[in-house]
Amino acid sequence: MLNNKRIIVAIAVSLGLCGCSSSDDSHTSAVNVDLRIIETTDLHTNIMDFNYYTHKQDPSIGLARAASLISAARQEVSNAVLVDNGDLLQGSPMGDYIASVGLSDTHPAYKAMNTLNYVVGNIGNHEFNYGLSFLEKAIAGANFPYINANVICANKNGCWGNVEFGENLFNPYLIQQTSVRDTQGNLHTVNIGYIGFVPPQILQWDKTNLSGEIAVLGITQAAKQFVPAMQAAGADLIIAIPHSGIGSSENPGDPQAENATFALTSVAGIDAIMFGHSHSVFPAERYRDLPNTDIERGLLNGIPAVMPGRWGDNIGIVDLKLTKQNGKWLIHHSESQAEARPVYDNANKVALVRGEQSIRDAVAVEHQATIDFVSQPIGVAASNMFSFLSLVQDDPSVQIVSLAQIAGVKAKLPDELRGLPMLSAAAPFKAGGRYQEGDASQFVMVPKGPLSYSNAADLYVYPNTMVVLKATGAELKDWLECSANQFNQIDPTISTPQNLINREGHPTYNFDVIDGLRYKIDVTQPSKFDSHCALVNATASRIVELSYTDEKGVVITGQALANKEFLVASNNYRAFAGVFAGTGSEHVVLELPDTNREVLAAYISEQSQPNASGTYNGMVDPTADYNWDFKTITTDVTLDVRFETQDSELADQFVAENQQRKMEKLSAVDAMAGFAIYRIDLNSEPVRP
Repeated sequence: MLNNKRIIVAIAVSLGLCGCSSSDDSHTSAVNVDLRIIETTDLHTNIMDFNYYTHKQDPSIGLARAASLISAARQEVSNAVLVDNGDLLQGSPMGDYIASVGLSDTHPAYKAMNTLNYVVGNIGNHEFNYGLSFLEKAIAGANFPYINANVICANKNGCWGNVEFGENLFNPYLIQQTSVRDTQGNLHTVNIGYIGFVPPQILQWDKTNLSGEIAVLGITQAAKQFVPAMQAAGADLIIAIPHSGIGSSENPGDPQAENATFALTSVAGIDAIMFGHSHSVFPAERYRDLPNTDIERGLLNGIPAVMPGRWGDNIGIVDLKLTKQNGKWLIHHSESQAEARPVYDNANKVALVRGEQSIRDAVAVEHQATIDFVSQPIGVAASNMFSFLSLVQDDPSVQIVSLAQIAGVKAKLPDELRGLPMLSAAAPFKAGGRYQEGDASQFVMVPKGPLSYSNAADLYVYPNTMVVLKATGAELKDWLECSANQFNQIDPTISTPQNLINREGHPTYNFDVIDGLRYKIDVTQPSKFDSHCALVNATASRIVELSYTDEKGVVITGQALANKEFLVASNNYRAFAGVFAGTGSEHVVLELPDTNREVLAAYISEQSQPNASGTYNGMVDPTADYNWDFKTITTDVTLDVRFETQDSELADQFVAENQQRKMEKLSAVDAMAGFAIYRIDLNSEPVRP
């Protein structure tokens, strides 16, 4: 076990509450205080209410919009504190622009946040994407402290800020002496403790930046270590800020769990949880059947908790009821309330707030520089790249990424690897949102014609770096078996409607397509793996007719394919996570400093053949090669298999022109807001080979 020697800092603060009455704790009657905690999370440098891909204002996102809700939420109560839960520095073109030019000034995220009086921030996993040096410089611009309890210095020469080997890289927790006003108007002091966590998987996701530099404790492991210390140090209440999703309610014991919020509810001493990471909203109807969960009050296992979406589309609010009697503060969890407040009514397409001009003004220079940055021309596309069908057939928005990845690594392969066949793994990052509630704006919509850097950023939204893996055909089959968990099992004996996409149980970024192989997916079979590639049915096999055609035209299948070695171009997140078969450090044979997005932009430019006059002699062709399809279901029953995609004229036209199988648009009455329901014909052979 790594030792923690770092000194914990206690900060005395005043909230500047109105009035001048002083506290009087000598009386024996109970003192009642209402305390509001407000949270932002997963802003991903969406400071502006602006879409850099469409170059239009977007009233559904942005800290500029969320700031209006923050102001209103503060005005409603006497006592309020504001916290941020991380994933702040990466995720929008503004974040990429700042990382590309370096930090010579305060990061624009902090120029904006410093106007809002945050009391504390937690570190998210995407804070590490640009390296520790960038992170250190960036957070130096925040006028509020940062906490994290589970990231440990693992560099034997020490880490930043004189942190020694084995010590916490950040202050693990913070206790603030906070002035609050009771329901009678009298002032009191509450020692509020804050503790933050990040998923242990950062060591896999950002191995290049973090290997040899840090170690990471499990979230609940760190909580059990530090929460008692916070109580001993005088914390009257403890607010956990895990950058972590809900996780398992039935088996919350995994110490290395990525999503561990439910597990934290069992750690004695935690009074409220402000969480994030999953880009979802809690409390919400979709969690009604979660055990020990009250979505009316926002309680997880009896603890008030909130998760406010992503990109500033919501703020989180937890209202705590405190009583002080005989010198001790008591927190009434069952009387507390949690809610997520949106900035936009998605159902009716109505903005709920106007936004704060002060936030827009704070980042005006960086905003314009980002627009200029993403507007740089890089080439020309021969056809549309829309991801409306990326979950039901091979897709141009994924195809172009695969083509670019293969081209980007071929020239850089060492001689000893050149004899192996090269494949590429890519997934649809934007296919309508991660979870059941979806987001109909989240599709790639890059039209044919001139392309700019913003289009490349739309096609590849993460700053991942290129990695090449070596894997056998057998491992690649299991890789694809895990990807195929994207689909629900279809019963071939019933004619009632069946949903094809396992949207809630399998994030689309884990639906890898491996280009260079040909295969079909038999969705009548059960899934072999779950979304984390844990084995659930050893005898299941959804991947059928798997083959590889070599340069001589020889088709390789069966055991010969299973034994054959391949190279797979991918990204650092996939490669080092070791989740899918064929991935993990032992499979990595080449790491490149180039980001996948840079490789994509370079490929587009190369294929477009720029000339000296500033125009192009050619075009990049992203046409899907349809290397995968569903296995046609042979049955006497007429199946009604359905999926959802964007409900728009653009999507309608794309589906009509590009459907590989017959598809029929149905009524959108039962669809999510902004989505249409389609029926896909799995009874008949494809209309496009």
